[in-house]
Amino acid sequence: MRRLGTLLLLLGLAVAAPLATAAAVLAKPVGKAVLVISGNISQKNQGDAAAFDMAMLAKLPQRSFSTHTPWYPGLTRFSGPLLRDVLAAAGAHGKLLKAVALNDYKTDIPFDDASRFDVILATQMNGKSMPVREKGPLFIVYPYDSQEELRSELYYNRSAWQLKSLLVH
Repeated sequence: MRRLGTLLLLLGLAVAAPLATAAAVLAKPVGKAVLVISGNISQKNQGDAAAFDMAMLAKLPQRSFSTHTPWYPGLTRFSGPLLRDVLAAAGAHGKLLKAVALNDYKTDIPFDDASRFDVILATQMNGKSMPVREKGPLFIVYPYDSQEELRSELYYNRSAWQLKSLLVH
């Protein structure tokens, strides 16, 4: 009887495994891709990369916070998915992210920043979408006011605006 139970359990896992894998497949962008993640990723939908359009980013859980920044006077409210959720959607794993902006600005971000802090991949500022001329459409924003260590040039420099790609090392 015990063997039969083990056999049924294994059979159930064999049937369920492909279903779980299929559910985790990253959809292809329907609109214009605004972010391309490459490198150490397991979910690919555009060659060797994971491409996201704005609708795909909007389907991820959204977060908002208000914080002071060196770029805007007073408190500014940012909204978008957490960076860790975007990385998880791409099946990213590694030690370092190389963020590249539309103007080819590059900055290195330790991979664990995404888990240590509630870093947002901001798609909105003060409730409005951000055009390119206003640091959009994507802006990596740390919750600077949440911890003293985040109020420094080190983290401000990691905050790439007009983000176009992330390379995972």
